[in-house]
Amino acid sequence: MGGVGEPGGGPVRLGAPLPTFRWEQIRPHNLPGDKWLVIERRVYDISRWAQRHPGGSRLIGHHGAEDATDAFRAFHQDLSFVRKFLQPLLIGELAPEEPSQDGLQNAQLIEDFRGLRQAVEDMKLFEAKPAFFALLLGHILAMEAQSWCLQHDLGHISIFRKSRWNHVAQQFVMGQLKGFSAHWWNFRHFQHHAKPNIFHKDPDVTVAPVFLLGESSIEYGKKKRRYLPYNHQHLYFFLIGPPLLTLVNFEVENLAYMLVCMQWTDLLWAASFYARFLLSYMPFYGVPGAMLLFVAVRVLESHWFVWITQMNHIPKEIGHEKHRDWASSQLAATCNVEPSLFLDWFSGHLNFQIEHHLFPTMPRHNYRKVAPLVKALCAKHGLSYEVKPFLTALVDIIGSLKKSGNMWLEAYLHQ
Repeated sequence: MGGVGEPGGGPVRLGAPLPTFRWEQIRPHNLPGDKWLVIERRVYDISRWAQRHPGGSRLIGHHGAEDATDAFRAFHQDLSFVRKFLQPLLIGELAPEEPSQDGLQNAQLIEDFRGLRQAVEDMKLFEAKPAFFALLLGHILAMEAQSWCLQHDLGHISIFRKSRWNHVAQQFVMGQLKGFSAHWWNFRHFQHHAKPNIFHKDPDVTVAPVFLLGESSIEYGKKKRRYLPYNHQHLYFFLIGPPLLTLVNFEVENLAYMLVCMQWTDLLWAASFYARFLLSYMPFYGVPGAMLLFVAVRVLESHWFVWITQMNHIPKEIGHEKHRDWASSQLAATCNVEPSLFLDWFSGHLNFQIEHHLFPTMPRHNYRKVAPLVKALCAKHGLSYEVKPFLTALVDIIGSLKKSGNMWLEAYLHQ
């Protein structure tokens, strides 16, 4: 074993003893252009390589100077393949006396969660059933309003043995059926899974100055920022939230991403969607009628998307980075909604949001099987495993927006 490494450690020569590092040496390496990660007690310098990370530099950078072991295992299905890319980035390992995680984290919880994940792997719950998704695709082709569900799964899991075909399938569903970029969706959605409900890391909650959520409410109040009447945001949410997210925000963000990042294949897929849509409906309704239909469809699916996805997150804790372990961070940001055959279908199994966040590569048809195991883990460690009735979950979105708005007003008037 080598001595304690210097802060500027370089790549390790093959066969050479590994330098060791303490957490106090690792913590400073969380800057743009200077990023270290700890995975399975080994220290990696990803500063230059992060730009080539398939999931994007921002996603991997969110774990800078942290133990990213559980995130690494959660997002990568073929670990032996991915470790080949990590080997050239290896600069050392944690000193023997250093804990595996920095900060005051529950080591027993982390150990138990990793044991749970191993048990789930042994139960083969990460193996997808192609027949399930083939039937789902047929269903989606008949009801395109539900196609968000399939493209969501294709972005997370491997239905095909070759990941290349999995990505092609996602491009087809996302581009041809929905008119969006698969790369853009993965770029956005994987950040949400990596750091749910964390400002500036989860794009789903970084929505200021339009809406204020959680800790941002007090910050804006203290700084006397009043771009909108935030104490009434629970009312104007109905006007600009559910109706316009997909129609305006996603359309603009998606197009900008494809052009800036030069995702020409995705652009062609999206163009094929618009061509098919217009050619299908213009003969019946003309150009104005076809455009009106397009707007109506986007507004309807936007309502579905906002209510179904945010009932599990907006009412939960929203704030700045707290450097929790994987299980605790996901549980703090998510809750479940009581399952039923209708709700499982209607939400695309996103009512099992806790299981979906703990195991993002797990196919949805196995959420019910793993739920009792997750619930037992939470009971053992005194963690909240929150399950709500469907209508309660929807109403809680409005209550949470109102609470955040009142927090802003109080800070604005009295600070």
